[in-house]
Amino acid sequence: MSEEKGIPAGTVLVSFMAGAAIGAGLALLLAPKSGPEMRETITDFAEDAVDKIREYAKDAQEKIKTAIDEGKDTLAEKKSILGSAIEAGREAMQKEKEQSTSL
Repeated sequence: MSEEKGIPAGTVLVSFMAGAAIGAGLALLLAPKSGPEMRETITDFAEDAVDKIREYAKDAQEKIKTAIDEGKDTLAEKKSILGSAIEAGREAMQKEKEQSTSL
């Protein structure tokens, strides 16, 4: 849905994550807990957030690597096809030259 309006999916995901983090932070700050409990809750939340960010970054790296590898494979395949087509064109042109000079 966001792609239809020209907003990249990555931007939507980052915006959602930022909103969730802000909302969770406000909920933590407004919750009636003692100081040590609040610090422990915030620490746990921060550790979870860092773990999730690392996981998302790792997934993104893997997807990028896969896309690059697939792109290289596709490029090599197309290069081979193009090379064959060029060679066939050269051979056809050479045959045509030979036929026209023999006439």
